[in-house]
Amino acid sequence: LYPDHGDNATQLLSNADVAMYRAKQRGRNHYQFYSDEMTRAASDRLELGSQLRHALQWGGQLQLYYQPQVCMHSNHVVGLEALMRWCHPQDGIIAPGRFLPVAEDNGLMPELDTCALTQACQQIAQWQQQGLKPLTVAVNITQPMFVAGGLVETLSLLLQRYRIDAGWLELEITEGALLEPTPAVLNTIAGLKALGVSLAVDDFGTGYSSLAYLHRYKVDKLKIDRSFVLGLDEDDGQVITTTIINMARGLGLQVLAEGVECEQQLAFLRDNLCQTYQGFLFSRPLPLAQLQPLLQQAV
Repeated sequence: LYPDHGDNATQLLSNADVAMYRAKQRGRNHYQFYSDEMTRAASDRLELGSQLRHALQWGGQLQLYYQPQVCMHSNHVVGLEALMRWCHPQDGIIAPGRFLPVAEDNGLMPELDTCALTQACQQIAQWQQQGLKPLTVAVNITQPMFVAGGLVETLSLLLQRYRIDAGWLELEITEGALLEPTPAVLNTIAGLKALGVSLAVDDFGTGYSSLAYLHRYKVDKLKIDRSFVLGLDEDDGQVITTTIINMARGLGLQVLAEGVECEQQLAFLRDNLCQTYQGFLFSRPLPLAQLQPLLQQAV
């Protein structure tokens, strides 16, 4: 609006462009008035994108934290989800909710995925050399990495370089990555299965995948989205969660509930034969140094 947001055409158009992108970020199909905060946010994202590129190039700042995945009945740690954290030299820990959108905007998600895979394989190699009993280490693979091609080749090289048992590694993909059964996606799935890597569908129930896709892609595990676990105090949440568990069992798939934060949720999931869980009730994601005592409980 003139003159609040600019006193000339160039400035007005520039600020309108910023407002347009904010509207798109909020789901499209609505409007957004410009504010000075938008320019500051855009500038921050631009600077953060540059710093993230530097962090990926030189290493050391991007580190994996691990959230334990626990057997429902033995209460032993049977797996770990590897989650990327950015340890910024000036700003400290930068939350994924802040730097992941920046990575998406700058096309850096495949590089982040490769970084996470590399660190996970390095750590698995150390654990195997130490004689740790087998664990499942789950690494999130984003849709851009999954559909772009080259994932099988990258992973094959990492498995050879670090000489690790592929059975320790699990790749988590969202339902969105499975919506287009293109030849490239099918070849990627076949290549991953040939390497011996297991496949989990993350945030299951929030997308639009069909049972046919689950069968066709030969996935190994479904992860119940935390939104359903948080809704277990309502009838709808209970129905959805038990349906997913029963469907997974019927298809011969493993099932894991994420976001478990209280004993009532855990009891419901246990009573309905969910096999494993993760969440703040047992442990938050931990850096490697704090993880070691929990690994003593590993099966």
